[in-house]
Amino acid sequence: MAESIATTVNIKHHERLIKDAYRIRKGREAALKYTSNPSEEGMDALIKNLQHFREEGANKEEKTTYDYLIELTEEMYASDGPTGFMSTYQELDDMTGGWQKGGDLIIVAARPSVGKTAFALNLAASHCKNGDAATIISLEMGSKQLLQRMISAEARVNGQKWRTSSFSEKDYHQASLAVGEISNWDLTIFDKKRTISEIRYAIRRQVHQNPDAKYITIVDYLQMIIPAKQYDREDISIGEMTRELKLLAIEMEVPILLLSQLSRGGVEARHNKRPLMSDLRGSGNIEQDADLIMFLYREDYYQNETDKADVMEVILQKHRNGPVGTVELGGFFKEYGHFVGRGGEVFTHK
Repeated sequence: MAESIATTVNIKHHERLIKDAYRIRKGREAALKYTSNPSEEGMDALIKNLQHFREEGANKEEKTTYDYLIELTEEMYASDGPTGFMSTYQELDDMTGGWQKGGDLIIVAARPSVGKTAFALNLAASHCKNGDAATIISLEMGSKQLLQRMISAEARVNGQKWRTSSFSEKDYHQASLAVGEISNWDLTIFDKKRTISEIRYAIRRQVHQNPDAKYITIVDYLQMIIPAKQYDREDISIGEMTRELKLLAIEMEVPILLLSQLSRGGVEARHNKRPLMSDLRGSGNIEQDADLIMFLYREDYYQNETDKADVMEVILQKHRNGPVGTVELGGFFKEYGHFVGRGGEVFTHK
């Protein structure tokens, strides 16, 4: 057989043809299996299998240890600051070094209405203003509602006015400028992705469409994701989803910010309402998979009269590659859904 091959020049081409034929055959088998017994669970399995077969032939070889050592050395000499994507909140960036693009899974958790979605939108906006790309996968709010909140945050327009339509001339002017700015951002919002398979596919597709972009992805929020299959225990279901997202972050080399609810019982039963790791629903699995776990806490959420009104505490409870501690953001303007750092800010639209 070896003697019948005149040359090995085209061997890679023939190898590709064989792999392509194999992937197509396996995809056809998976589709036939689904059509013989269709179901919601079967559809999720089909999507997952087809995505797997599609990517199985990708030319992505494992780097050697030497390759990584050279890469690290080059990064060391080339680095002139933090290695991650900056949040623009200096105090937070000093502790985290930015959102690491090597595949970090970052949990942002809080009680309802504390401000975790607003916080995430501010992070996405800051990233886009730097000329980078942000993908938001929302399972709780629609795209239009999220964009309203982003316009309010950028233009400093009271969010309640979207419901009453009581805009002033200044509001119209500022909102128009904000719309123009946001329209230039590399921002993508998905509001119809519900299953872990759909979320995984959406993130992969975004990165593959523009592999040179500097992406962050925000998923809002964990407990609303529909798992690939049903489990008797919620913690196992949550564990499957956090593991899937962690592996995806590593594969795509993008940081994924995953928002999460807290269990009501633990927080509300304590005198000190600051969240603890045990307050996370499915905390064991989340803690295992996450590189960074941040809790948001506002004293004025629980107390009407406090000297820390509008101050947001960002509590880093777990940091796989850095310090833990608490950062205070100088102001959370709830009516706009806007955060500022301790140093304040100067707001102008030119």
